[in-house]
Amino acid sequence: MTPPPRPGPTLARHGFTDTRRAERLLTDPVLDLSEGVEQDRLIRALTRAADPDGALLGLVRVLESAGERAEELREALREDERVRDRVVGVLGVSTALVDHLVAHPEQWRDAVDAEPMTPQERTEAVLAEIADPGVLEPQDAMRVAYRRQLLGITAIDVTSDDPVADLPDAGAALADLAGSALEAAVRIAAQEQGEQGRQVRFAVIGMGKAGGRELNYISDVDVIFVAEPVAGVDEAAALETAARIATRVMHVCSDVTAHGSLWQVDAALRPEGKQGPLVRTVASHRTYYERWAKTWEFQALLKARHLAGDPSLGAEYLGTVGPLVWQAASREDFVVDVQAMRRRVEKHIPRAEAKRQLKLGPGGLRDVEFSVQLLQLVHGRTDETLRSRTTLEALAALSAGGYVGRDDAVVLDEAYRVLRTIEHRVQLHHLRRTHLMPTSEADLRRLGRSLLLWDEPQTKVVALRTRYSREVRRLHQRLFYRPLLSAVARLSPAEARLTPDAARERLGALGYRDPAGALRHIEVLTDGMSRRAAIQRQLLPVMLEWFAEMADPDAGLLAFRKVSEELGATHWYLRLLRDEGEAAQVLAHTLGASRFAGDLLLVSPQAVQMLGESDGLRPRTREELLRRMRSAAGRKESPDSAIAAIRTIRRAEIFRIAVADLEDRLALDRVGEALTDLSEATIEAALEVTAAHVASERGEALGTDIIIVGMGRLGGRELGYSSDADVLYVHQPHPGVDEQLAQEAALAVVAELRRLLGAAGSDPPLGLDADLRPEGKNGPMIRSLASYAAYYERWSHTWEAQALLRARPVAGDRPLGERFTALIDAIRWPEGGLDQRQVREVRRLKARMEAERLPRGADRRAHFKLGMGGLSDVEWSIQLIQLQHAHEYPALRTPRTLPAMTAAVEAGLLSAEDELVLREAWSMASLLRNAGMLFRGRPVDSVPSNLLEADGVGRIVGMEPQSGHALAESYRRTARHARHVVDRVFYGEE
Repeated sequence: MTPPPRPGPTLARHGFTDTRRAERLLTDPVLDLSEGVEQDRLIRALTRAADPDGALLGLVRVLESAGERAEELREALREDERVRDRVVGVLGVSTALVDHLVAHPEQWRDAVDAEPMTPQERTEAVLAEIADPGVLEPQDAMRVAYRRQLLGITAIDVTSDDPVADLPDAGAALADLAGSALEAAVRIAAQEQGEQGRQVRFAVIGMGKAGGRELNYISDVDVIFVAEPVAGVDEAAALETAARIATRVMHVCSDVTAHGSLWQVDAALRPEGKQGPLVRTVASHRTYYERWAKTWEFQALLKARHLAGDPSLGAEYLGTVGPLVWQAASREDFVVDVQAMRRRVEKHIPRAEAKRQLKLGPGGLRDVEFSVQLLQLVHGRTDETLRSRTTLEALAALSAGGYVGRDDAVVLDEAYRVLRTIEHRVQLHHLRRTHLMPTSEADLRRLGRSLLLWDEPQTKVVALRTRYSREVRRLHQRLFYRPLLSAVARLSPAEARLTPDAARERLGALGYRDPAGALRHIEVLTDGMSRRAAIQRQLLPVMLEWFAEMADPDAGLLAFRKVSEELGATHWYLRLLRDEGEAAQVLAHTLGASRFAGDLLLVSPQAVQMLGESDGLRPRTREELLRRMRSAAGRKESPDSAIAAIRTIRRAEIFRIAVADLEDRLALDRVGEALTDLSEATIEAALEVTAAHVASERGEALGTDIIIVGMGRLGGRELGYSSDADVLYVHQPHPGVDEQLAQEAALAVVAELRRLLGAAGSDPPLGLDADLRPEGKNGPMIRSLASYAAYYERWSHTWEAQALLRARPVAGDRPLGERFTALIDAIRWPEGGLDQRQVREVRRLKARMEAERLPRGADRRAHFKLGMGGLSDVEWSIQLIQLQHAHEYPALRTPRTLPAMTAAVEAGLLSAEDELVLREAWSMASLLRNAGMLFRGRPVDSVPSNLLEADGVGRIVGMEPQSGHALAESYRRTARHARHVVDRVFYGEE
């Protein structure tokens, strides 16, 4: 009696989609299942299949085709869970293997009994089939044998508890099976050649995934054919025979017969590609690779492995070409060529396929493979542990050697396994060569279930692929385009190994003044077997060259050692230098060029992290800085610790600006603006902390508003690295507050502010200089707004009006700042300008300053500030024009020097020619002053007379090495021209 069908909803819960057909098939007499235990067991097995509907239909078809032999399979299915899982697993993942089992139903046992095999065992199994093919031609017997083996590999693969983890086993088995098939094909082809076939030694070299033992289910098998005549045989005749054998081997594997085909044998990777001879001798291969081979050919040879034919000939070939592979990275533009090839591959992907490509597209398998292979070829010259043909093994070796971060290697390993497993499952369905992610719901559902994603498999498999592709692309971009690779590739193997003898010789050649001292630093950094030492051994050969590109490589290396000793134990420091863009090169150039930046980094080594950030060298705005400083200060309990936190941020930000400046990412005006924003934020945040502290100490509100007015270069937003902050302090009592009490409170705030900001620290001092206040050093440190108004009305001198030209509130109460600005505008932009007496007063003051303030022994032709044609000359000339004419031309009402020059030209008060000369002199003096501070780490007021220092300053401003003398001459010439203009424009001389 036929059992009643199970209800559809129950089957749907078990993964069936066509429940009506499933109900019908489950009662098909060919299954001969009784209702209850037998049917439940089969349903449970079908539930675990990638496609339960397809597996059930396939099982019925196989049993029908088995005829009288079906009972053995039925009985095994009833009693043996292993039989159910393996047979159903294969039938549910591949319609192509269903068709094969329908044609060869007896081979179900090959799926059930399959166990892992060695390459030799697999080859012997295939050769046994062709040795006694029966009614089949040898090549068809080979096809049947191949499918028999493929059934076993598939059964083991699809019933794995973790197919992603077991992926390498499947890839290796498939590559071994391909080798077995090629060995059989070689035997067939050689036998067909009769006696001639025995007169040539012939070997098949596997390339690509076959060579790496990581083959797909269906893939072209890349090969190179090599042959040698046996003793006494003419070489030309032997090669003709070998060519016939090779051609036949390709046809044996790829021809379509009644028993199908295996795969294409692709020999396009041979010398000269498809245009070259199909077969060459070992010597011919060697000659080609030594003379004419392109970069990509050596990359391809990385995976070369003997697959079939004469093993001794294969070993001879590999022994000949192998060393050439590990020399290839020394070729000119090697890294660039490999990178360009990867881009070309991406470019030729059809647009419609790009997002579905598992292999070639962005974030695909090629991204992993190319990254690993490039790192192998560059570093494998000196590290033999990296010379694996297999991607995942090579990746593990790269991670163990410190060439790839451990976390990055884990991600790449997982991604490669997942993407390859997806690719395997996609190919298994029809046993067709494809690398495209499917799009139909049914295909995605089967694919997801084959990866054990049971709940919402369609959605989850797409999300899985997307996530790992995104991670692969991110890491590929970081590893594959690592600047360190090109630099390492340019080194000779001896230089890259960094042996003591090679290092000592190279240090002297690179220009290190103390090679012995430099070698000691290297030994400290690279000594031992730790991962840290291993990464340093990668970095230092290249960084030594980068240090040597700067003026003081010895100081750069010493600073690098100190920073490394401070940070070497952190998890991110060396990884940053190895992986993150140009971080290592920027750090080397910075430390070799600038003691100032090096000193900052030694105090705040954590600041090196910014070199790995995408916008790490972008100066932060005043608002950004102020937010950070307020937040940091707010977490501190005392004003001293709060100001210390503010100064810590300032120190790191000065380093950021200095590095950006050294890397030529900031123009002169942007350096001034960035340093000014930083100073303003520091003063503002410190003023807030101080005011709150003083109020707390006094036990009452201050009762007055306070502002700090920037003067000089601070007011003009033109600060340099060595500039003081010229300021005025202003306050205004609140209504009803006693003025004397307000003055005392304001003075207490200023005194505490100056103490806290002026305290000795590891950051460059921010000196708040109030000497430009009314009455100078003899006047009150801070005055009320009313006191300023009274003073300027009764006592103001012309020089004070001139000083106020650059006055600008930089911190404190904004409304008070606006009132102060309104007060001084009438003084600095006097109606009617200056009279002749005032002009003479300005000129006399300038002449006296030149005579009295220039330091004793200073060279008037080379002093940046007070020398002839220096900063003071230019600024006073422009300021005199502003004092005389700003009332008439509003564009002159700016605290900034260069915009004031431009306004003077537009107003017809300065010729364009004179403006160009003054601008060049002012800019050059400012640049050199900054560069001197960067190079020496302390203020530099004149062109250095020491040629080494002049060379260091010159390199920072873009001059060629050894240009110290030319720098001095260039500055003096520029300043001299400027002085001629100053004599006419400022002093009125003709």
